[in-house]
Amino acid sequence: MVVLNRIYTRTGDDGTTALGTGERRAKYDLRVDAYGTVDETNAAIGMARLHTGSNAGPTEDVIAKAAFAANPIETTLAQGVYADIDAMLARVQNDLFDLGADLATPDTGEDPGYEPLRIVAAQVDRLERDIDTLNAPLKPLRSFVLPAGTAAAAHLHVARTVCRRAERMVVELAQAPGEKVSPEAVKYLNRLSDLLFVMSRAANARAGGATAGDVLWVPAAGRGD
Repeated sequence: MVVLNRIYTRTGDDGTTALGTGERRAKYDLRVDAYGTVDETNAAIGMARLHTGSNAGPTEDVIAKAAFAANPIETTLAQGVYADIDAMLARVQNDLFDLGADLATPDTGEDPGYEPLRIVAAQVDRLERDIDTLNAPLKPLRSFVLPAGTAAAAHLHVARTVCRRAERMVVELAQAPGEKVSPEAVKYLNRLSDLLFVMSRAANARAGGATAGDVLWVPAAGRGD
């Protein structure tokens, strides 16, 4: 159980932080950097959900109406067409806290006296099912896509690139001498970046109108006048 009664403790004033095992490491330590970037991925997903969610509260009603007036297509989409994507993202955000706990509690080979929280194969499998579900109705890609289109798609691309950075750090950590990372943790980030990519495509595909669909890369298009 997590209990946070006090936010600042001053224990990190020396530039170190505690892992789940109690070991203290520098705040620039690769493991700390890895789970910190997982946290950054989670925050980027939270920003994306501002454009996929439909739970505007009473105080947000005026803002929602103004948003509709400025961009009716995007606002209408966020009120229901992205509901499945938003539900998937909500679950992913919870999973990323599991992943952060996993990375913050390295396997030392000693019994910690409790069962550490770890990413499991079922969580990776769920991402693969979500990828297949969202990808099924999409047209095959004929080029690379640009991180553009609807606001939802653009923010999902930002989350994807942050997730890729987290994956690179976790892979580096897994290969560092004396460090252990579960294979499922690496797999989870790899599949998540794929899911975020497919989500961005789905968001654009559902936009409707002339702006619907992928924004494709056109090689050397900027060489003209």
